[in-house]
Amino acid sequence: MAKIHRLFLLTGSLTQSPTRSGRGIMAAGCEENPLKKPSRPIAVLQALFVTFLWATSWVLIKIGLRADLPAVTFAGLRYGLAFLCLLPFVLFRPATRLELKNLSAREWGSLALLGLVYYTLTQGAQYLALSYLPAAMVSLLLSLTSLTIGAVGIVLLRELPSGLQWAGVALASVGVGVYFLPLTLQKGQTLGLLFGGVCVLANTAASLLGRNINRQGRLSPLIVTFVSMGIGAAVMLGAGLATQGLGSLAWKEWAIVLFLAVVNTAFAFTLWNNTLRTLTAVESGVLNNLIMPQIVILAVIFLGEGLTVKAVIGLALVGAGSLIVQLKPREAGAAG
Repeated sequence: MAKIHRLFLLTGSLTQSPTRSGRGIMAAGCEENPLKKPSRPIAVLQALFVTFLWATSWVLIKIGLRADLPAVTFAGLRYGLAFLCLLPFVLFRPATRLELKNLSAREWGSLALLGLVYYTLTQGAQYLALSYLPAAMVSLLLSLTSLTIGAVGIVLLRELPSGLQWAGVALASVGVGVYFLPLTLQKGQTLGLLFGGVCVLANTAASLLGRNINRQGRLSPLIVTFVSMGIGAAVMLGAGLATQGLGSLAWKEWAIVLFLAVVNTAFAFTLWNNTLRTLTAVESGVLNNLIMPQIVILAVIFLGEGLTVKAVIGLALVGAGSLIVQLKPREAGAAG
């Protein structure tokens, strides 16, 4: 049981992709940061601020997509610029330059695969899903990643979740039913659900790949992030330009892309990683789950997305169930 719980904690961070997913791979890339280790109250406030920034990402993405920014190109530009933000931290440090130079062919292959799955597939599919579906609906779908990770853990580790975690799975499943049933989809939303499903599966695979690479301890988190993001963003941007073109980017669209890349990616992930120096994995997981309700509120206010009482109940059940799945089960005989 301890093994599968570690799988939930170590990989569950990717369920919250810029999106809400950055805590596991991208935040790790900023591990060498000059920020002072925060006290617990300050760390909580910083983490809450980051969850707000990540929630605003969804609103900004939807605004950009409504301005006819091509979805895949949009995502490629964001992460391509975020990759450029990491360049000085790699090129101006002798240790990281040497580590990059000494990467083996196998390590390049592993990082390339991670980049293709986590950035090209996961982020590309998320942007495509958002181009067809409301932000709240995509947020709900991504919250199911912790459940798919649990399913993979059962198959690979042959260990069952705790009773509490099974209850979380059941609660989240009920929430999905409450939200979607009876299923009435508008034009194009079937395709959006397909992209959402691809995003969840790719996010699950990226979680496991990222954990496998990072737990070996041979590569620094900064190099893992730098190489995987660079490769994934390059392929995503190339695919977007080849299939969708650049689109028409006025100054407002460029401002959105730059804000997402610099503030909501480079800065937010650095700040989040700084909070991980103080907060436990469970505490971070709880705070991370606050992103979904913020997305829902911001989508209603700024995007005009309507929500029925049934939809709100469904979202709440899914959020609560996903959180329970990530909670640490009490060890046998533990005090308190």
